[in-house]
Amino acid sequence: MSEILELAREVLKIEGDELLRHSKMLNESFVDVLNLINSCKGKVIITGVGKSGHIGAKIAATFASTGTPSFFLHPTEALHGDLGMVEKNDLILAISFSGESKEVTEILPHLKRFGVKIIAMTKNKNSSLANFSDKIINLNIVKEACLLGAAPTTSTTLTLALGDALAICLMKMKNFKESDFANFHPGGSLGKKLFLKVGDIMRTNNLPVIGNDVSLKIAIDAMTHGKVGAVLIANKNSELVAILSDGDLRRALQSSDFDINQKALKYATKTPKTIDDKDMLASKALEMIEKYKIQLLIIVNDEKIPVGILHIHDLANLGL
Repeated sequence: MSEILELAREVLKIEGDELLRHSKMLNESFVDVLNLINSCKGKVIITGVGKSGHIGAKIAATFASTGTPSFFLHPTEALHGDLGMVEKNDLILAISFSGESKEVTEILPHLKRFGVKIIAMTKNKNSSLANFSDKIINLNIVKEACLLGAAPTTSTTLTLALGDALAICLMKMKNFKESDFANFHPGGSLGKKLFLKVGDIMRTNNLPVIGNDVSLKIAIDAMTHGKVGAVLIANKNSELVAILSDGDLRRALQSSDFDINQKALKYATKTPKTIDDKDMLASKALEMIEKYKIQLLIIVNDEKIPVGILHIHDLANLGL
């Protein structure tokens, strides 16, 4: 088994070394490719066959989700009608390690008729693909990680990584923000993290609010009925002045001068954590809750009047 483990490590080393080597090889020609893609008025259409096709589909998906409109076009389907998807303002990113993949080279003359620019990802600068292309991204690896040197391994890893590099650089060039990313990912836990706002999920009805002259005995009753483990304490102008949590109550019970008829304000926390921004992302609110080790975050308006509460359990139930 030690021999097998060593082989696995060698695969990772070969592929990792190739990524590092190419990171040092990147030059202004890569910037030229980025400028060409960034100036595209249409879509970036990615094509390739076999393993290159699978990698191309992933690159297209990454582009599309990070602000660069893109889709994958299978070269065989292109020859049977899907060329109708290509428009004159589009740009082609064609992937073929050898540069001679028959399915890819066959569609190149037809793509040229549309007047679109073509970027090649290939190891061979003298290949058919390279000769048809306006720009080339070099895939000239030292060797595949495959024992036979046959299965695409290092080459596909490098292609994928270069696709990621293109996508991330384009995000920077397009000033693609977190809010933009959220708009493209509204579903699932990722969408919730980037899209849900405090105002969407905070509790606003029947907030457990008591006056600042109320006794601890009455506050406990209000806490029980409020079912959030705390009560908010406000002054006569309805402004928040304190919060009494179940933790505050337990500490009060240990006090030598504990008196259930004393004002609740005596035992309350006078500096509760609040926010006045209902548009804050729920994920940011969770960061505050975790930072200050609290269970409840209070949302107030400009007059410091409580308008909502956000409980850590609400966020946990959403999968945040």
